[in-house]
Amino acid sequence: MGSFSVWHWLIVAVVVLLLFGGRGKISGLMGDFAQGIKAFKKGMAEDDKADAKPAEPVKTLEAGAQKTEAERRAEGVRS
Repeated sequence: MGSFSVWHWLIVAVVVLLLFGGRGKISGLMGDFAQGIKAFKKGMAEDDKADAKPAEPVKTLEAGAQKTEAERRAEGVRS
């Protein structure tokens, strides 16, 4: 339970260099994370818009079976 040895400090140094070394790896990761959240929110908003559209009324046989007076007369002439 004493102080850290040289090997412990080397491992800590390597981990710190991996995390903070290079060209802003942490800021790059945070930027990618933020873009992912924005894309997720945009996708959720698009789903809400798609659900909000009223559905087209269902066409039934009854609606198609009703003929106008002119159609009935035209059929009467043909027969």
